[in-house]
Amino acid sequence: MSISNKDSHSDQELKKIYDLRNIAVVGMSNKEGKPGYFVPKYLIEHGYNVIPVNPTVKEVNGRISYPNILSIPSKVDIVDIFRRSEDVPPVVDDALKKKDVKVIWMQEGIYNADAEKVAREKGLDVIFNRCTMAEHMRLFK
Repeated sequence: MSISNKDSHSDQELKKIYDLRNIAVVGMSNKEGKPGYFVPKYLIEHGYNVIPVNPTVKEVNGRISYPNILSIPSKVDIVDIFRRSEDVPPVVDDALKKKDVKVIWMQEGIYNADAEKVAREKGLDVIFNRCTMAEHMRLFK
């Protein structure tokens, strides 16, 4: 399924989101060629506190990987999702239970309308079909 539309955030709104520093990356990978590896690595290199969330690995890039968002002991501002679109709703449900999450970010090619609706109704900001690395490079070059 191709996703052609993006959320309606302006560049100024996106820049403000990048002020948030604690990013839980759901589906973070330890395979170097995958976006779930090199995108979070880029964010780490640019000063973000990236928290891996992947139940199949113990650590990524020397950082402890958590099985889910709720098991993260520290604050999470943004939940950055590298999962199939149909796998997004349970991630959003966990993010809502975490309480301190402000933004749901579905990576490029990922969108779930039901998850977006639930997150927005609960007051979360939702970004979809955008890459956190590509947008950061575009906005802060």
